[in-house]
Amino acid sequence: MRCVIARFPFDLTKSGVLEAMKGIKPEQAAGASVIIGRRTYPVKQVGQVITRQDRRDFSAGEVLRAMTQLGFTCRGLPEAVAPARALSPLQKAAALLGHPATV
Repeated sequence: MRCVIARFPFDLTKSGVLEAMKGIKPEQAAGASVIIGRRTYPVKQVGQVITRQDRRDFSAGEVLRAMTQLGFTCRGLPEAVAPARALSPLQKAAALLGHPATV
């Protein structure tokens, strides 16, 4: 599958990602993560390994989108990838004032 991460095109396959992550020790996942094989990796670590780029060059959303399309299980999606219900300014003010009935 062809995907763009950090403005560079990559041809990724599920088996290629599995091979690239073989032998890589997972870091502690604080945010979004991807389950590859039996291990859970932070999204930024996976992106760094498969693209060979610095983690600051791409967003977690780009890697999550690619891993999801390849069929990997992703957890802890950030708000940018899984947006929450948008509240109107009036609803936000009511929630701040503690009036949940109007929200």
